[in-house]
Amino acid sequence: MSVIDELLHANEAYAAAFTKGSLPLPPGRKVAIVACMDARLDPARALGLEEGDAHVIRNAGGRVVEALRSIAISQTLLGTEAVVIVHHTDCGMLTFTDEVIRRRLRQTLSADADHVSFLPFSDLDASVRDDIAIYRSSPLVRKDIPVRGFIYDVRTGRLREVDASRA
Repeated sequence: MSVIDELLHANEAYAAAFTKGSLPLPPGRKVAIVACMDARLDPARALGLEEGDAHVIRNAGGRVVEALRSIAISQTLLGTEAVVIVHHTDCGMLTFTDEVIRRRLRQTLSADADHVSFLPFSDLDASVRDDIAIYRSSPLVRKDIPVRGFIYDVRTGRLREVDASRA
């Protein structure tokens, strides 16, 4: 059985016991979370969330610049009133540069990705501060709500807040 078939099988069991079909569209906790797509980070479990509690926006590195469109929709149309940014230890984004991935894409797919910024970083705390600064400088998002950034430790499951005063 392929992994996709396994997922579909698991969905059958999930759907058979599903009881949350009447949840409202806006998130109940009125929070949007921007987090890395890393499989070792489960934002809902790490933050004690259930279906319907939050908008969880995920991408490589948990980068805010890629999430601004979703955050704007979340705030403007669905009423979120707080933003949490979560990066994590041992992140793959710490392991390459734009040039490394561009070269690999040229070699493996004959693809020209010179126009793409893959947004890698070399300093975890600085990446969170940078994302808070990007959020604060965007005209698309609210400035009157709390925005806080954290680093999730993949070995302990704990969050550590990043001092955003330097952002």
